[in-house]
Amino acid sequence: MDWQPLLLTFKLASITSLILLVVALPLAYWLAFGRFKARGIVEAIIGMPLVLPPSVIGFYLLLAFSPSYWFGAWIEKMIGLRLVFSFPGLVIASIIYSLPFMVYPLRAGMQSLPKSLQEASYTLGKGKFETFYKILLPNCKPAILTAFVLTFAHTVGEFGVVLMIGGNIPGVTKVASVAIYNEVEALNYDLANQYALVLFIITFIILLIVYSINNRLLRVRQTA
Repeated sequence: MDWQPLLLTFKLASITSLILLVVALPLAYWLAFGRFKARGIVEAIIGMPLVLPPSVIGFYLLLAFSPSYWFGAWIEKMIGLRLVFSFPGLVIASIIYSLPFMVYPLRAGMQSLPKSLQEASYTLGKGKFETFYKILLPNCKPAILTAFVLTFAHTVGEFGVVLMIGGNIPGVTKVASVAIYNEVEALNYDLANQYALVLFIITFIILLIVYSINNRLLRVRQTA
């Protein structure tokens, strides 16, 4: 078995999850506590990957990233980077596709906290940023951990989007899901099973660890 697709998959999932964590934290805070008229529109846009087929999102991203269209042409002209059939293109597509898996658990975690935490912080003269950084985030550890792992696992399982954007270039865009598809198409079921089994075992272990940690944190919070 060639381990390169698996290593590339976990590299993509790690980069995507780390970037999304930075992006989604302020976005989740804004959605949790902000008051604005376009809230429904913003939530609908963020949630689109949950309901749209990956091939639809992948198709439109393929058009947007293509040098034949203005965005792809502008990126290539400004920084010399072609997004289609490249690893950076996979990262950007994965960020867009996995955004709700990071944002929604974070928002739910923030909304579940008692309002008295923020009110007490404001009473003590703390600003919004300091309250967010020193009060809300430390109390949202289970939500942060869950959001990160769900995003990681979801990125590992991507197929339609990564195939549309990245194609099947060994060492560049050939991730594990694409490798499994290739082996099944070639009737190499034994090799496809090896790839699938490795992904199954690793993702199961990650989820098991995360939920065990979250349950332990919940018990500690309930007994505190």
